Amino acid sequence: MSPLKSRAPGGPPARRADLSRLAAYRARRDPGATPEPFDAGAPSAGALRYSMQNHDATRLHWDLRLERDGVLLSWAVTRGPSLDPAEKRLAVRTEDHPIPYLTFEGVIPRGQYGAGTVMLWDLGHWRPLDDAGRGLAKGHLRFQLYGRRLTGLWDLVRIRGRPSEKRENWLLVKAEDDAARRPDPVARHRVSVSTGRSLDQIAAGDGPVPSGPASPLKLPDPVEPMLASLVDSPPEGEGWLHEVKIDGYRGMVHLGKGGPVIRTRNGLDWTARFAALVPALAELPARSALIDGEIVAGAGAQGFSALQQAITDGGPFGYIAFDLLDLDGRSLRNRPLTERRAALERLLADAPPLGLVQLSVALPGKGADAMAAVCAAGGEGIVSKRADAVYRSGRADSWRKAKCERRTAFAVIGWTRSDSPGRPFGALLLASAEGQGWRYRGRVGTGFSAQAQAELAARMAPLTRGTAPAQVPRAQSRGVTWIEPALMAEIRYAEPTADGILRHASFQGLREDKMPPLPPSSPAPVIRIAPGGQGGRVIEGIAVTSPDRVIFPGCGVTKGDLAAYYAAAAPLMLAHCADRPLALLRLPEGLAGERFFQKHAGRGFPAQMRTTPIPGEDEPAIYVNTAAGLVAGAQMGVVEYHIRGIRRDRADRPDRLVFDLDPDEGLDFSQVRAAAIDLRDRLADLGLPTWPMLTGGKGIHVVADLRRTVGWDTVKLFARAFAHLLAAEQPGRYVAVMSKARREGRIFIDWLRNDAQATAVSAFSCRAREGATVAMPLSWDALDRTDGANAYDIRTALQAAPGIAPDRRRPVSLEPAARALAGG
Repeated sequence: MSPLKSRAPGGPPARRADLSRLAAYRARRDPGATPEPFDAGAPSAGALRYSMQNHDATRLHWDLRLERDGVLLSWAVTRGPSLDPAEKRLAVRTEDHPIPYLTFEGVIPRGQYGAGTVMLWDLGHWRPLDDAGRGLAKGHLRFQLYGRRLTGLWDLVRIRGRPSEKRENWLLVKAEDDAARRPDPVARHRVSVSTGRSLDQIAAGDGPVPSGPASPLKLPDPVEPMLASLVDSPPEGEGWLHEVKIDGYRGMVHLGKGGPVIRTRNGLDWTARFAALVPALAELPARSALIDGEIVAGAGAQGFSALQQAITDGGPFGYIAFDLLDLDGRSLRNRPLTERRAALERLLADAPPLGLVQLSVALPGKGADAMAAVCAAGGEGIVSKRADAVYRSGRADSWRKAKCERRTAFAVIGWTRSDSPGRPFGALLLASAEGQGWRYRGRVGTGFSAQAQAELAARMAPLTRGTAPAQVPRAQSRGVTWIEPALMAEIRYAEPTADGILRHASFQGLREDKMPPLPPSSPAPVIRIAPGGQGGRVIEGIAVTSPDRVIFPGCGVTKGDLAAYYAAAAPLMLAHCADRPLALLRLPEGLAGERFFQKHAGRGFPAQMRTTPIPGEDEPAIYVNTAAGLVAGAQMGVVEYHIRGIRRDRADRPDRLVFDLDPDEGLDFSQVRAAAIDLRDRLADLGLPTWPMLTGGKGIHVVADLRRTVGWDTVKLFARAFAHLLAAEQPGRYVAVMSKARREGRIFIDWLRNDAQATAVSAFSCRAREGATVAMPLSWDALDRTDGANAYDIRTALQAAPGIAPDRRRPVSLEPAARALAGG
């Protein structure tokens, strides 16, 4: 049993399941008779996961699941969890369960082991405070929970039973902390944490119940955040609130119709990147709101490096809220901070203490005292805010930040060789933009994990240049490989020397949310790959070689044009393709050369194009979640990006339904457009809202966004039945089989896109067709005004997009539509 690269904070590397540990589970269940999962599943990529299920079997009880070594340790808690430390709840140890059982919800049929209704009551992560193996062996497991409903410190204590007793009895006890002695969670939470259904509704097969306010208002408009001015010491005097400085990414949370939406300080929509936070944010009781705060690593992990790892792993995250700009359609920006903070505290009053969403810590009194307390506790510093200050975008003197130790992002301009085997480099050389150029700020040679070094080496390799971007002393230049200043590194340091060199510098992580500022007089970076080689351009930190090579001869679009398009399209395109398994259509020599599809990464794949394991598949899938990832694909000849109908965190649960309307050659586009509207109306009658996408060729995709409540079998069956029903009703218009001979004069409703392995072209992907056309998502009104499926190309798509964007409503469950189709 070999360890994987995934690991849990504070714990050993995650391991795949020893399948013998699931023997008892499988021996008690018939896979043909119960919907319970039988696959072992994959261990977590990051923190260990936890769930609790409400199980209405012979007796109502709650099942505690804790992930460890590739299985779920399981206990049946007879009366459910209590937040009163004086209450000790009996927890009977049961057989280990497979990882996919974490999110199981449904009905176990009569006659089967554990027959009854199962509700997913809570979901999140857990962290053992001591070695879990030793704790289990000695009969005392102490751990922290980071769930949507249960949080804080807990103890599982084994009861010494009689030798004749076969079952292993434990006690589940809440420890004293801020989450203790709160209202009874069993009485308070009576519906599923994932579908909003009660036990009776699950038993009846009802569809998911929408969450959030009944009548949400429109999302608040984006606002440029207010920024603090850096000072050497905190302000003196009264009238200030001193908040603990948070080490994360700034996150503006928009709540309302179509939300939550999470934007960075630069206005980029990173909701998909921080999707693990969305359910907790959606539970906040506001019809609309705009919250300012910081996104941090979750599940007990600390620091910026931990946050970067969480982004790589897809979570876990936490959100620390510190300001409220809008609430229920009313702006609070001109109200004093004390009023805004009081309103924010009321909004978060129901959120679990120590949970995923928390209110920032504000210390009253003197700034110097607050600073001393935070620094003594190992904090980064404080942000002092005038209590009567209104919220004004941009940097302001009414917000001041003072650091216990200095941290700043610097551009990486070169690296030195390492004398240690296995280390790809020894130190990084740093610079900051200053005046008309770059100023050298010294080296950093500590703070790197092996994984960070490998990623940095891969990202620096294509940025090589022949000369130093900054003036560097000769003694510091020997043996340095220079690179374009295209990467930003967060550096912790004690202080600068008199000539600006950093003392005691330590690497904290790359800042993907920041790009190096371009000095005012600097041209766009151009690099030389090698003496006598071809020129290149740096786009999103990626060295694009041979940018002038023509990919589309008929319209003159070059490789550099395509890479620049994908960089510009990323904010729109990633909303459709981020964190999805991809299939790449590569044309290394352009339209005239060889073309091939690729689903799995090969040797030399760029680090920005990442891989993720998919349960049941032998090789990991490719995915991207950054603009750099899309550009890196273009650099290696990718023209088209095709997506699967899943996100990588739940490969068994599709979140989209696609019908590809593929017309016979002789049909006019107006007939395809009319067919799309016909499908829209028929699907709307079944309760499925849809949006159209021009394929960039000759067809249209009709897409429905789904809640992840059913598996592929249900989605594929619905798609097949719907397509064949339309073909049977209108045989002169539609066909539901792929045969070219039977398609003459008709439109093929391609329902085969709805399969676990199938892909469909991503919205905003360029197409490998003459003209560099683009797969373009539209509103239905815009489709009425469109004359061709190839109406947009990489030069027109982004300019047109804001005015023709589809109305993508909240995803809906397929189950009611499937029942309606079957009943019809």
